[in-house]
Amino acid sequence: MGRIIFYEDKNFQGRCYECDSDCSDFHTYLSRCNSIHVESGVWVVYERPNYMGYQYVLTRGEYPEFQRWMGLNDRISSCKMIHLTSGTQYKMQLYEKADFAGQSFETTEDCPSIMERYRLREVHSCKVLNGYWVFYEHPNYRGRQYVLEKGEYRKPMDWGAVCPTVQSFRRLTE
Repeated sequence: MGRIIFYEDKNFQGRCYECDSDCSDFHTYLSRCNSIHVESGVWVVYERPNYMGYQYVLTRGEYPEFQRWMGLNDRISSCKMIHLTSGTQYKMQLYEKADFAGQSFETTEDCPSIMERYRLREVHSCKVLNGYWVFYEHPNYRGRQYVLEKGEYRKPMDWGAVCPTVQSFRRLTE
């Protein structure tokens, strides 16, 4: 099992809220979130209730202020634990156009820059065949994050993106 603790203030101060399972809405317990301690597990925290808004992937460790988890602000309202298993295989197919059209590439590895590796400006659809993956808005794993689990994503909105900007991605591991 996993365990995550949210704190209203920086450096693990103020009121706190503890979770050991998915929680669709804890903003009634905390007015803001400025620090997080992940005791165990891999978590995705969301800006808004019901797993909506900006996503942030957090692994075991301490995040004394929201900038440490690449947060844009101090709003976090829901969280999900990712259930990773050891020995997980990772495989994904990327497509330059929506609905799995255009040039495609298959990968099993992290990619700090899709422009450099695949000469693609953007990814418009993908199929996650195995494992969990994180798409990033900018190269070198920066910017908005989108967690993708096994399944088909016909357009960027399917993984939660408003625009198709994906410049890097990596496998989600502990």
